Amino acid sequence: MTFSCGLRKMTDGIQIFNSPIETGMRSLILLAAAYPDRMDLQRILEYDYMMVHSGDVEGPPSIHPPLPLRSGELLVRRQLIERGLMLMISRGLISRHATEIGFLYQAEDDTGPFLDALDTEYLDDLQDRAYWVVDRFRNMRDQEIRIMLAKVYDQWSREFQIPEQPGLF
Repeated sequence: MTFSCGLRKMTDGIQIFNSPIETGMRSLILLAAAYPDRMDLQRILEYDYMMVHSGDVEGPPSIHPPLPLRSGELLVRRQLIERGLMLMISRGLISRHATEIGFLYQAEDDTGPFLDALDTEYLDDLQDRAYWVVDRFRNMRDQEIRIMLAKVYDQWSREFQIPEQPGLF
């Protein structure tokens, strides 16, 4: 779409949903809620899922709709979240630390003022869920979280399987 002067709208051609911008913002919100703790990519990935689908893990109502097979998000989101983290690192909002157990990510000092400058209901909901996720799961071991999420995935897989019916296909 163009304006009469021939300039394109700023949002034309920019993908916001399912993009590094979206996942980077969610990661930033999670790391701010956990500050000064550091997280590895796997923990950020798991927290991201639980933040937007908090109802799946006995939390407050989910922010994102309960789509069938949403547990598959963890499989496809890893690279997208990593790209989002790199975007936020390039803007000085997240730092990456090499440790003996791998890379850990942490919110930077400018993260709080940056997030405070944004004001939308969706971001407020994300921040509420991020604090809930961090408070609820911070002390759980990685293996405990993976077992819990595996149960969620198994439940969803069973609920959305089409039962075999003779003569249907």
